[in-house]
Amino acid sequence: MTAPRLELSFLTFVPYDDPADAGRSLRDAIDLFRFAEELGYDIGWVRVRHLEKFLSSPFPLFAAISQATTRIRFGTAVLPMRYADPIAVAEDAATVDLLSGGRLELGVAGGIKPSAALLDGVYGTSELSFDDESQHRIARLRAALAGEPVAVAPEGGFPIAPPGTPLTVTPHSPGLADRVWYGPGSRATAVRTAEQGMDLLVSTLNGEDDGRSFEETQRDQIRAYKETFDVPGRTPRAVAGRIVLPSVTPEDDELFAEYIAWYAGRFDATGRPPAGTGFGVFSPTHHGSPDEVVASLQADVALQEATGLDIVLPANATHAMSRRILENVATSIAPRLGWAPA
Repeated sequence: MTAPRLELSFLTFVPYDDPADAGRSLRDAIDLFRFAEELGYDIGWVRVRHLEKFLSSPFPLFAAISQATTRIRFGTAVLPMRYADPIAVAEDAATVDLLSGGRLELGVAGGIKPSAALLDGVYGTSELSFDDESQHRIARLRAALAGEPVAVAPEGGFPIAPPGTPLTVTPHSPGLADRVWYGPGSRATAVRTAEQGMDLLVSTLNGEDDGRSFEETQRDQIRAYKETFDVPGRTPRAVAGRIVLPSVTPEDDELFAEYIAWYAGRFDATGRPPAGTGFGVFSPTHHGSPDEVVASLQADVALQEATGLDIVLPANATHAMSRRILENVATSIAPRLGWAPA
C-alpha cells in the first residue's frame, strides 16, 4: 500500500513589525502566500491573536489571498472560538471558501485560557466555564457550516420566509463542514477531536507534561486520534507544527542567530521553561545544515505519525526571514522527507 503524500504547510503570525504600518504587514502576508504557492506549498496557516501585534481578523486577509493565488489552501491555526461569534464566523468562512473555490481550512480551538481574565472583559463573560463555552460555540459553528437550521421564521416577523420556515446560514459552501480542524493540548482532547470528526492540528506546544519528551507525548496524541477517528468516506488528517531553520548559506546563519539565541535562553534542552514561568512543553527548534535538519526531523517520532508538516515561522520573523525559511525548507529539506511540490 502506497503511503499518503506528505503535505507541507507553513504558519505565520502576520506580525506587525511597526504598528503604524500594519497595512504593509498585511500586504507582506499576501506576498508570502503567493511565494509559498510558487514553491509548491500545500497550505498556509495564520495564527489569530487578539489585542496583540499580530493578525486578529483572518477572513478579510483570506479574501485578498484568494484573489492573489490560484491553488494554495489557507486556514486558521487556530481561531480562538471562546471569543468569536460562531454564526458570524460561519458566514465569513463560507463567503471566503466560495470566493476561493473551496480552499479554506478552518482551524479552531478554545483559545489561551490564561488570557480569559483580560479577554472576558473585552468580548463578554459567560455563565459556562471557559472550556464549556468554547465547545458550545464550536458545536454551533459546525452545525451552521453543515447547513443545519439556526432559527425558525416567526409568525409575521420575517418578511422573506413563511412562518415556521427553518432558517440556515447563508451563503452555504458545500464541503466546508468537513474541513474543520481542532488544535488540542492533550491526549484527551485529541481523542475528543476524533470522536467529533474534526481534523487534527498539533502545534509546537504540548499543554500536558507527563515527564517524557515533547515528541513522545505528541506522538501518542496523534496515534490516539487516528485510532479513534471513524468517519465514513474520510481519512484522518493530522498536521504537526515545527520551527525549522535550515542554513544553506553563511548568511542564513546570521539571519537565524538572534532567534536561536532567544530560544536557547528561554527554554532548556527539553523544551521546558524555568519552573514557575510557563506551562507545557515546547518543541525544539530544528536548525543547522540541511543534513542536520533532515536528520533531526526524521528522528521526530511524532512527525512519523503525522500526515502533514507545518513550518511554524518565528512569531516576530521579518518578511525576508520568512521567505528565506520557506525557500530553504521547500528546496533543501521537505523533498528529502517524502514531499513533492504541489
